[in-house]
Amino acid sequence: MKNILCFGEILWDAFGDTKVAGGAPMNVARHLVQQGANVSFASSVGSDESGKGLVEFLKANGLYSNLIQTDALPTCEVTVQLDAHGHATYIIPQPVSWDNIQPTAALTEAANAASAIVFGSLACRDVASKNTLLGLLASSKALKVFDVNLRPPHYTLSTIEELCQKADVIKMNEDEAELLASEGIEGLENKIIYFQKKYGSQIICVTRGEHGAIVWRNNQFFEHPGFKVQVVDTVGAGDSFLATFISGILNDTPMDKTIEKACKIGGFVASKRGANPVYDESVKSILNNE
Repeated sequence: MKNILCFGEILWDAFGDTKVAGGAPMNVARHLVQQGANVSFASSVGSDESGKGLVEFLKANGLYSNLIQTDALPTCEVTVQLDAHGHATYIIPQPVSWDNIQPTAALTEAANAASAIVFGSLACRDVASKNTLLGLLASSKALKVFDVNLRPPHYTLSTIEELCQKADVIKMNEDEAELLASEGIEGLENKIIYFQKKYGSQIICVTRGEHGAIVWRNNQFFEHPGFKVQVVDTVGAGDSFLATFISGILNDTPMDKTIEKACKIGGFVASKRGANPVYDESVKSILNNE
């Protein structure tokens, strides 16, 4: 079985009086576990009660290992605000424990054993975690998967460009593609071609919410219009899409089938409360239908 390393933030998402464990790379890791992948997760928590709670959560979900560091900086607690359509915005404190993920022998070993390394932009807002990630990417022959996942104001364009240059696979949403493409480039396909020529990526995926996704691979575009669902909230929908997308790539599933599955799983998550609903039999049948 192929190994996948997910690197980056873990945190508490606070919805009013309710707190749930979250963080995009951790959500991706949880969905990969539900899909039967062999997953490692690397992050850092604070030496506080919130951090202890996250460690217990990781242990209960099969994601705790010596790749989880403990830091003097506090555990991250994010305020999540949902609009009338279930779309989320986030208030993220700084600095927090995952801003200071340090290079370790165990982390290097995990990266070198991985078939894919999944990372995003948020954990690279601080130089410490960013440099640790860049070191892992330089030493590993794994497929590098960059989930752009912009969280204003927690990024710089120079960091995004640096991460794009390291990535084999870039996944972003339509708004991010619009923001990052050069001015004067009209049309989503042209923006994607611009990205590919600029960064030399093997695969570029742009998600379009309820309208599905479009993927560039080997000079060919693949599209899916998405599935109509009753949206409860969109938290984690993109993470579940990415987990399914990565599984499809690593398992050599045809790209059209991979996008269809990813859109179905993303729609399922958007129709449920929270980022990590337990897969029911209908979802399992989607995953098992090659």
